[in-house]
Formats: sequence, C-alpha cells, structure tokens
Amino acid sequence: MAKNTGDGFRRGAVTGRTQFQRPDGHWQKRDERTGRLMGVKEDGTPFKGVAREPDGRDTPNA
Repeated sequence: MAKNTGDGFRRGAVTGRTQFQRPDGHWQKRDERTGRLMGVKEDGTPFKGVAREPDGRDTPNA
C-alpha cells in the first residue's frame, strides 16, 4: 500500500489508478477497474506514484 511520508514523496505505487495528460495540460487520474475519471491536477505536474497511460504496470484492470 502506498503511503505519504510528509516529506514530499510517497513510498510505494498507487495501484488500480493511471494518469494521463489532457489536451489543456492538466493531469487527470482514471480508475483502472471502472474507467471512471477522477481528480484533476491543475498545476501542470503529474500525480506522485500513479502510473502513466499507457503503462501496463497494473493491467489487466488491477
């Protein structure tokens, strides 16, 4: 299980989630099991510890 350390980094990977960069430059998370779109990060940097699409790390459907 992934845990935040409080020091600006995460130990472990977030499973069952992927992220992609939208055409407007923001990063958005997707649930691999349901395909549901989740949070959007608007500062232009990707989410920490979340696999980028396409990755294949947590497939099929974690």
